[in-house]
Amino acid sequence: MPSAPPTVANALTVDVEDYFQVSALAPHFPSHCWESQECRVEYNLERILALFDHHRVRATFFTLGWIAERYPQAVRRIVDAGHELASHGYGHQRVTELEPQAFRADIVRAKAILEDIAGVEVRGYRAPSFSIGEGNLWALDLLAETGHTYSSSIYPVQHDHYGTPSAPRHPYRPRGPQGVLELPPATLRVAGRNLPAAGGGYFRLLPYAVSRQALRRINNKDCLSGVFYFHPWEIDPGQPRVPGVSARTRFRHYLNLGRTERRLQRLLQDFRWGRMDQVFAHLLASPAPPTPTTANSHAQVH
Repeated sequence: MPSAPPTVANALTVDVEDYFQVSALAPHFPSHCWESQECRVEYNLERILALFDHHRVRATFFTLGWIAERYPQAVRRIVDAGHELASHGYGHQRVTELEPQAFRADIVRAKAILEDIAGVEVRGYRAPSFSIGEGNLWALDLLAETGHTYSSSIYPVQHDHYGTPSAPRHPYRPRGPQGVLELPPATLRVAGRNLPAAGGGYFRLLPYAVSRQALRRINNKDCLSGVFYFHPWEIDPGQPRVPGVSARTRFRHYLNLGRTERRLQRLLQDFRWGRMDQVFAHLLASPAPPTPTTANSHAQVH
């Protein structure tokens, strides 16, 4: 029995940042020290690209401008392999920590760098640590003004570092028909509460069967295309261990790094995957805000 109907595709996404740029490790790696750190992102990206090629899947890479400046060949390889290039901002600053002028400068800078290197239009954006929510929806207006057409930045869950539990689970346009399309990471509705089902740390920390069952339910019962994400450092058990981190951060960041790649292989086999701009092409092409009925329709990958 197939894991999901053949007409349903999920969006596979990668947040391209290195281990020392993770928000939880920010106290140990201020941005002015990044240049002196051992970068491992290029090596990990090569492994990811090989994995995707083997399974014949295409994905969206939300890439930091800081990374693209230093590894332009890696960015070109992403595009040459048929994947979508999207923006993760320039320096991995949370939007909650930026004033509108600084945020505009950050996204304009990142978009220009990515487009100049890759020679393709960058339409998508994901805020570092999903840091757009009810208190800073003005950021979506600036995304629209600067040429972005969709965002995947509002995570409808409760979390100690991010999340807007009251936000819709399906694609929507928070700022009206002409605003950017928000494509939230996948969640599972259980007992009146949204549970994360989009990957990241939960994919590493919980048994693989939990993620598989959640995505099956999202596809088959909710009739939604799930948005899944992970980071290059999550397949890298050889990354440097940072001394002095809290027990919670150590648990969240390092647990099961050696198992993630094998789990990804199973995930790519068990479900159908595509780029954000292809999975949600019908909604991106629509000038009207998607309704729950439209958002719940099965997505096609072209």
